[in-house]
Amino acid sequence: MKAIILVGGEGTRLRPLTYESPKQMLPIVGTPMLEWVLGNLARHGITDVVLSMGYLPNRFTEAYPSNVVAGIDVTYVVEPRPLDTAGAIRFAALEAGVDDTFMVVNGDVVSDTDLSALISFHYQRGGVATIGTHPVEDPSSFGVVPTFADGRVLAFVEKPLRTQATSNMINAGVYILEPSVLDYIDPGVRVSIEKVTFPRLVAENLLYALSDSSYWLDAGTPENFLQASLDILSGRRAMSLMPQLRDGSWFGESSDVDPSATVACSAIDRNCRIGKNAVIRNSVLMPGVVVEAGAVVRNSILGPNALVGSGAQLGATCVVGGGERVPNGYIHSGGVRIDGA
Repeated sequence: MKAIILVGGEGTRLRPLTYESPKQMLPIVGTPMLEWVLGNLARHGITDVVLSMGYLPNRFTEAYPSNVVAGIDVTYVVEPRPLDTAGAIRFAALEAGVDDTFMVVNGDVVSDTDLSALISFHYQRGGVATIGTHPVEDPSSFGVVPTFADGRVLAFVEKPLRTQATSNMINAGVYILEPSVLDYIDPGVRVSIEKVTFPRLVAENLLYALSDSSYWLDAGTPENFLQASLDILSGRRAMSLMPQLRDGSWFGESSDVDPSATVACSAIDRNCRIGKNAVIRNSVLMPGVVVEAGAVVRNSILGPNALVGSGAQLGATCVVGGGERVPNGYIHSGGVRIDGA
């Protein structure tokens, strides 16, 4: 079965980290998000992927010039213009010659969803589309998917008020689709699969859903992107191939940490340098970051080659753009984004 991975968005929620990189190329414990996403596909026998690109497509092709990602063969497709989710799916499927049942995955969702069970359920029900769903405490930021007892979708409600949500089962961003679904998508224009295509299928009783309570995270916000790394470092997400940790943190090649510095539950990527008496807790430092003496970084994300000056303090949840400098002694917290633009 082929899978289409949607990676065309501009990653606006993760700016400034995404000014120079698509969000799927940002590292989670040293490995690009895309590889974590494709890793779960590989575990369920998916060997052929179509990467539906739009924003900074050259970042993907330069990183994977052999058209292989995480052991999976990849076909690159670039949208001529933004087509939204359904439009992108239609364009990618036609460009790549998809003519049989196929999977679609949102490229900013990291999960351990049982894709084999989802595929089997799709064939058992005989609909034209099946949504993977996931239970959450507050569904108001997602598409809510109430179903009948047999899994047939009763409605598809995009981002309802919490008090009005009829279910806590949300769209988990993974779908099994028949090629006939493409006939429900108008060609060449922006079409949302959540707002347009799925409601059309519901009206014709052709849409089903299956819930899975495995690990699932929309990593498209700073808080969740950070959480994706912390979940691996803390063991909350059990991985078959765990990165090698040291005292609960991960250190990339050529990282240089002063013996007097404190590093706890953090991902320190390659070529980072941490000075005397610096403190790094629950944070992600991308390649080439420098944290000078006495600086404190907590629950924050530092982009490539960023510098935190001596005695500066960053608290939850600061995001420092690539190459940016936090001056000596500055104190920031509360969702601050440090961005030269």
